[in-house]
Amino acid sequence: MLAVAVASAADSAAAPKENVFETKPLGIQVSVKMDGPYMEAADLQIICLFKHKAAGDTYQGAAKETDAHLGGILSALRNRGEFVGELGETFLFTPPKGSIPAERFMVIGLGEEKDLSLDSLKVVGRIAAREAVRLKAKHVAWAPVIRDEGNTTIEVGEGDRAFIEQVLSAYDTEKRLQAQALAPEFNIESVVIEAGPAFFDSAVKQVGEGIESRLTEIKQRNNTPYASEQH
Repeated sequence: MLAVAVASAADSAAAPKENVFETKPLGIQVSVKMDGPYMEAADLQIICLFKHKAAGDTYQGAAKETDAHLGGILSALRNRGEFVGELGETFLFTPPKGSIPAERFMVIGLGEEKDLSLDSLKVVGRIAAREAVRLKAKHVAWAPVIRDEGNTTIEVGEGDRAFIEQVLSAYDTEKRLQAQALAPEFNIESVVIEAGPAFFDSAVKQVGEGIESRLTEIKQRNNTPYASEQH
């Protein structure tokens, strides 16, 4: 199990509780932080939303708070059918001035709620890593907000693990492309996984195990250059 450094909030005015993993996989500082997607000063804040329901979408907890802080952008986009929420669909915007600290906000679709699985979150993880590199976002934050949409299908920690494993796999590929002069140089410096108080400990445990497992797998990857030599 990876060792972690724990920073606890002494009072409500202190920094949110956070576990920063001692190992920096692929140069990324990974942490689990007890805050919401409307609180983190990230270059890119990411959340997930299910496919829009004609009968109405569920917003509670962090999802409701985030939508409120953003002036109702999320619900407006969904209700107008301008963000459908198919699995892997993305929507990127700049938060209104003074609304939240993140510089850019991205929504990644989860598809139909009935079809939610760990594979859905694996897709999200790969998209998150590649979009962060494409957008040159050094500091990335992610909150699944699945519980805040009323869904309890997946244990939160397991979902966080699926996400971070795929972030690391996709980012490793990006770094290999860069090393072979097949992509411009860029480094993600940090990834923050946002978790509510009830799910914090499970997230820390599962993310730590996921990092270890994925680093072992990455070491076993084929190191042959992607492009064969041209003659």
